[in-house]
This record gives sequence, C-alpha cells and structure tokens, in this order.
Amino acid sequence: MRNSSNFRPLARALLALPLAFSAARGADDTDIHALRDQIRALEQKLLVLERKQELKDEAAAAAAPSTPKITVNDKGVTFASADGANSLRVRGLVQLDSRTFFDDGAGVTNNAFVLRRARLITESQFAKNYSFQLVSEFGGSSVSILDANLNVALSKGLQFRVGKFKSPVGLEQFQSDSWTFFNERSIVSNLVPNRDLGIQAWGDLAASRVSYAVGVFNGVADAASSTNTDFDNEKDFVARVTFAPFRDDVNSPLQGLTFGLAGNIGREKTASGRPSGYRTDGQQTFFSYTSSVVADGLNWRVSPQLDYRNGSFGLLGEYVVSTVNLRPNATGAKAELQNKAWQLAAGYVLTGEDSSYSGVVPRSNFDSGAGTWGAFEVAARVARVDIDDAVFPLFASPASNANQATSVGVGLNWYLSKAVVLKLDYYQTDFGFNAGAPSVSTAPVLRQNEKAFIARFQLGF
Repeated sequence: MRNSSNFRPLARALLALPLAFSAARGADDTDIHALRDQIRALEQKLLVLERKQELKDEAAAAAAPSTPKITVNDKGVTFASADGANSLRVRGLVQLDSRTFFDDGAGVTNNAFVLRRARLITESQFAKNYSFQLVSEFGGSSVSILDANLNVALSKGLQFRVGKFKSPVGLEQFQSDSWTFFNERSIVSNLVPNRDLGIQAWGDLAASRVSYAVGVFNGVADAASSTNTDFDNEKDFVARVTFAPFRDDVNSPLQGLTFGLAGNIGREKTASGRPSGYRTDGQQTFFSYTSSVVADGLNWRVSPQLDYRNGSFGLLGEYVVSTVNLRPNATGAKAELQNKAWQLAAGYVLTGEDSSYSGVVPRSNFDSGAGTWGAFEVAARVARVDIDDAVFPLFASPASNANQATSVGVGLNWYLSKAVVLKLDYYQTDFGFNAGAPSVSTAPVLRQNEKAFIARFQLGF
C-alpha cells in the first residue's frame, strides 16, 4: 500500500508554517533557504518510506498462492483456483449387484449379476455463485445424460437451477443414490417423478430452519424421467417446503427432525403421460397399464414426509397420493384414478457414527492391519402400494397385475470407507389382487410372493 504518499501534502503544510512566521518577522534569506532544505530532506525521507512500503507490498503479492490446487480424496478429484473461487470436481459411482430370488415358480428366471449404475459426475463452480453439474450414466443398455444443470446463487435464501435434475417431490427419490438405507428405494418411489427438465427457485431461510423449492417442469409420469425434449404446452408446477424448527437447539431430542410437504400439478397427454409400470424392491414389475391406455387430463401428487436423525439413529417416512386422468384408448371414456403408497424406514449405525440423510462417514476406514473395520449400519423398512380398483379391467388386466404390494425389508450396510460400501438386503413382498383376478395369476412373477436377496458392492467418490 502507498499510504505514505498521503502524508506528503500535510508535511509540506506543517513545515511551511515556520517559514510563514519567519517571513512575517522579516527573517533573512538565509533562514528561508535553510527551511527549504529541511523540507526537501523530509520529502526525500518520505519517498524512501514510500518505496519501502511498495517493496513490502510486492513481496506479499509474490508470496500469495497463485498455483491452482489439485485435491484427490474420497470426494473425487478436484481442480481449484488458488483463491478457491473456481473449481472443477470429477466424481464417479459404480454399483454392482447380485440378485437372488427364492421360491420362484416355473418360468421365472431372474437371478443375475447387474451393473446397476456406472456414472461419471462432473461438478464445477465459477466465481463462487455459479455451479454446473453433468451426470452421465453408462450402466444401462446405452449411454444417457441423467443430470445437466446450472445453479445461480443470488444468496443462500434465493437460488435458481435450470436444466435437467431431480424433481423435488419424493423424499427418498430426492436422496442421493449412494446414501439410501437400502440398495433399492422403496416401492413408494413408483408414484413420484424422477428427473425432469425445468427451472426451479430454491433456498434455505430462517437460519436453514426452512427450506423451499418451487419450479416449472415439462412433467413426467410416475417413476419416469424426462427425455431431452418435450414439445407440448402441458407443464407441471412443483413445490416443496420443509421445516427443521429445532435445528439449533442442541439440547432438544428433536434437533434432527425435518418434516414437510411436497407436490405437483399439471396436465399430461398421450401414452408417455401414463406410468410405464410399477416395480418391486427386486425390480420385478407387479403392475402395468394396458398398452392402449393414454393420459389425458389433470395429473397431481401430494406427499407429506419426514426425516429424523438422532446420533446413530435415522428414520425416514413418506406418504404419496398420485392422481391421473386416463383413457383406455384414444377414444375411450376418461376416468380419474388415484394410487397411494407409504413407507417407513429406519437405520441404526452399530459402530456409533452419526446417521445422516447424506450418508454415514466411518470414524476410521477398514484396515485389517490396523485392526479397524469401518462402520456398520442395520436397516429395516416396511412399505405399501395400493392401486385404485377402478383401474380394472378397462385400464389394466386383473389376470396379470397385482393391485397391492406390501414389502418388508431388512439390511446390513458395511462402510469400509466413505467411498467403498457393501450392502446386503433381504426383501419380501406380498401381493394382493383385484376381486376379478383369477386364482392363479397369468404373470409368473406374481404366482408367489417375492423373496429377494440383493448384495451390492459400491464405489462412490
């Protein structure tokens, strides 16, 4: 800094005072010249001090970090500018499943190894207020783009996200694929939208005790994700608000309680507007509409939900009502149908780490040489889906579809590290049928209750 230059006019003024007084008293030229020499000497000293300060500033600037930072850890590979304002992080997620089904009837062949997910995730930040996310999926039969969105943060309480991302309706659906209690989300997620294209305003208010999201999206059917285009005039309005009133009360047992309400409303048309089918925990289809059925009319969902964490204990619950207007074919009479679902899931970390909506972080990673084992979590869940009886027989065949599925699951999660997880789950799903259904279903997977064991090896960083 060059603060010393600011004092030079003041020094001149002060030193000129004796000169003025001397002149007023009739001082001779010798005194005046002496005073001028003193002023010049002081000016030189000030210039020297100013230069020294400049040298200090230049040295400080040279010592400041200017080399970009590269960080490699269980959060991915991050390239960041020296000041941290700009960054690029590359992450990955790989999930390999083994599915084993017990007591299957004849004609059912479903035991398999499955590459459930294989994703490359790129996240970037610019000038601290702008961030971008791109998620590509390699685990399916073809490469696809799951997420591609830009977020602009005007403040913590007001941010805008545009592009393709998860619609904020289902609580468990909104959770990261890496951190759910079980390998597969519950059958409740059959009734909520997945990813969609749109624009959303969101943020945290009241010291993060209130969170909200409201947006306009293309609109998708139950459990569906949007394609990259949707050229029609029908859009969905989506909103979600959650409350954590005891967030800052460290002495309250309710500190970790979050509850809220989410929903959407819009209009859907054509066959793409109806759900393609509902799946069990073992990813077998237990209900699907007849192929001629088309959506035509109002579509709305509402979902009260809660999440509670207290130390090692975690609890998640949600209820969903999904209402659709369908026609049995392009010219058939329209009917409003309402399907419902609920779930309650709990987990407990046996090794004492905190349960969290964003996952369990072991105190120490698995290391047989050091005698450390990571973290262990047990989980239990019960869930149910009820299909509107008015669906049968015009919109779906009672002979090949269940109208009810009740699932019970137990699981053990071993977090060898934050990045490496082994999950072992057992599910049993009991099916119920419409009164018009035959005694034996024409769908082989529905002739017995589903009993499935799914083991997953997960690498996520």
